[in-house]
Amino acid sequence: MTAELQQTPGWEPRNRRMLAVLGLVVAGMVALAYASVPLYDLFCRVTGFGGTTQQASSAPASPVAGPPVNVRFDANVNPALNWHFEAIDGPVSLRPGEEVVIRYRATNIGDAPSVGTATFNVTPAKAGPYFMKIDCFCFTEQELAAGESIDMPVRFFIDPDIGADVNTRQVNEIVLSYTFFALQGSQADKS
Repeated sequence: MTAELQQTPGWEPRNRRMLAVLGLVVAGMVALAYASVPLYDLFCRVTGFGGTTQQASSAPASPVAGPPVNVRFDANVNPALNWHFEAIDGPVSLRPGEEVVIRYRATNIGDAPSVGTATFNVTPAKAGPYFMKIDCFCFTEQELAAGESIDMPVRFFIDPDIGADVNTRQVNEIVLSYTFFALQGSQADKS
């Protein structure tokens, strides 16, 4: 039967076209897999999806009148990273537009240098587009020697438009949460 198929006119060019189409599909899937993380990150930053905060260069000139928003701070460490991580500053109450600086502290409690990087989120997620970070340590490699500690500031404000959005008008408490993960393949891992 294979000999019959091979003798059928046009069989070989059709197979080559199909192979080319399938090759393009596979190449497209691989390209999308590589692009998915940056595209998802861009989507979250633009929309605030999933509690992703926004970046800002400065806070408004003055806070707006209205009820204050309470902000609590959460600190977590992935078990693969032998660090202690905590929010040094307690909860704050601020008016939308008011700039605040708080600090987190990370301590390497292991007996060897290690490198970590932090991710963040805001809850409730609908408040993410209104949580404006001016300066933070997220996605920055932090290398700590054994027993070393580092204080890391976060400077932020709540966008005054939070009170104008019908979905966030009743938000009176926000939780800013960071989680540190071990950075695999770093120089500290190789020493």
